This record gives sequence, C-alpha cells and structure tokens, in this order.
Amino acid sequence: AQQLGTPLSDQEYRQFFRSLRTARHASTACLLRALYGCQNPLVRRLDEYENHGVIPEGPICSELPGTPFFPDFCTFSFYRCTKKKYFIKV
Repeated sequence: AQQLGTPLSDQEYRQFFRSLRTARHASTACLLRALYGCQNPLVRRLDEYENHGVIPEGPICSELPGTPFFPDFCTFSFYRCTKKKYFIKV
C-alpha cells in the first residue's frame, strides 16, 4: 500500500492515464479543469487518484526541466494542461 498523498508509481501512472492515452482524452480532462476548477468533485477525484487519495498541499516539485516548483498541485496541473505535457508527474 502506498502512503496517502504520494504520487503514483510509473506503473500506476500508466494505468491511471490508460483511458487518457490520446491527447484528445487528456485535453478533455484539462478542459474540465479549466471550466470547473480544481474544486470540482470530478477534478478532485482525478487529482486524489493521481496522488493515492490525498491531493498534496504546499509546494510541488515536478519532473519538468526548468520549471521544477509550483505553489500547489492545482497550479502544477493547470501548467501541465496549458503546456500539453499531460503525462508529466510530480
């Protein structure tokens, strides 16, 4: 069992994004985020799933070269969506 609030493993990410493999599906999830924000129950469920049940609070470190820190998970997710780097993880 993974610790609450930790990011998914590489294998778990593959499973998580299996339904979002195409850019079209991933961009649909991003559209929901843009339309309804991070507090939307569906968006929150996706974020919780991506982080073993707890959305991380505070600064977020990412695998993005040149942009390693974000103030929170919501900002990171919006950045990932706007740059179309859907499968970058924290």
